[in-house]
Amino acid sequence: MMSSFNRVLILGTGPASVQLAVTLKNKWNCCIGIAGRESVRSEPFFTALDESGRRVRADIQNEKHQAMQGECIVDHVFQGYGTITGEWDTLILAVTTDAYVAVLKQIHGELLKRVRCMLLLSPTFGSNRLVRHYMNGIQSSAEIISFSTYSCATRWAGPRPSHQVITTAVKKKVFIGSTHGRSPAIESLCGLYEKLGTTLEVMDSPMEAESRNISLYVHPPLFMNEISLGAVFGEDVTQKYVYKMFPEGPITQYLIRDMLAAWKEMMSILEQLHFEGINLLKFMTDDNYPVRLESLSRHDIEHFTELETIHQEYLLYIRYTSLLIDPFSEPDQEGRYFDFSAVPIRSIFVDREGYWDIPRMPKEDYYRIKIIQGIARHLNVSCPTIDKFISAYEGKLEAVAQARKGELLSDAFVIQDFAEDVKMICHEMENQIELSGELT
Repeated sequence: MMSSFNRVLILGTGPASVQLAVTLKNKWNCCIGIAGRESVRSEPFFTALDESGRRVRADIQNEKHQAMQGECIVDHVFQGYGTITGEWDTLILAVTTDAYVAVLKQIHGELLKRVRCMLLLSPTFGSNRLVRHYMNGIQSSAEIISFSTYSCATRWAGPRPSHQVITTAVKKKVFIGSTHGRSPAIESLCGLYEKLGTTLEVMDSPMEAESRNISLYVHPPLFMNEISLGAVFGEDVTQKYVYKMFPEGPITQYLIRDMLAAWKEMMSILEQLHFEGINLLKFMTDDNYPVRLESLSRHDIEHFTELETIHQEYLLYIRYTSLLIDPFSEPDQEGRYFDFSAVPIRSIFVDREGYWDIPRMPKEDYYRIKIIQGIARHLNVSCPTIDKFISAYEGKLEAVAQARKGELLSDAFVIQDFAEDVKMICHEMENQIELSGELT
């Protein structure tokens, strides 16, 4: 087993960190560390870790995911990123994408400089360039690897963060890309993930791998509309569901129109960067959730990009109606299938520190889409639909912040431009263009 993974430090205290610790310790026998920020939110996790003698456990919901199950002792625990010590071959960033640079800034520079490899577990479009820009600034030549998304669905075993998690699903395919091409680290990861039941498809560049995240294409239209925003910010007290048709959820012909238009804007960005485009319908059905061929023909899926706009909208609408139920589940005695689309839209809530906060969806999607908007503007690509999503979300932020004036509100209620991150990403993109120009 290659030396880049002898000593691995996982940054972040979410369920994915526990699953990763168990997997890496049991499959590769690495020395494993977990670090997280000191906060009210992470305190139950660190307390549980301390009480269990640093023993963590991952269970599974489905027997076919046996390879993910197990337990191990975490070798080192750091409460606060500033307390990290020791020599680490690889850092795994298992924190939210908007926190990457903030977390790296808290780690001692000399320690960070000696790291040979960094894995971005669930980055967004541009994250690799952002991290690379920061690492270049401290004279590090570490390999930076991006996954398109985290490969599992993992949650806490109980109602609170603890030392135990359950993995309920494992993706069949995840995309991956490295600053060092098809490196030994990439080869090792491909071998590991194959044992776990996931194929890693290696892309030519990390940014291209990052573009293969379905959330980029479906979350903004599904959440940044009046119906979903009304549910998120508590204006509509009737429970709404992410993937249901109006009035149970946000999906209308207009939402589908916006989803298609935003995908086309994203394809214009990929084209400017000389990346391969994505067949949205094929990506949805083959790499995410399949539907029955009786609902969508293979011909329509394969030739989706060649069809007229109205035909494309029609097929996307069929796709969402076909997944109102899980078409591959076993019907009950009344002929009812599993209610696949009943994913509740979560509302704003008071966090452990007493502040009003916004759920991960759409809070994280706001960062994602603002970064995409920044990249589009840098490339002079027009993106009116993406602008429309942002405008709807920011308008709601302003209105709610105004209505709750005097109450404790988290930073999520502040309109942000993330200008520093956009600047670093675009600067790194320019460097890449210059380098590729020198190479040709």
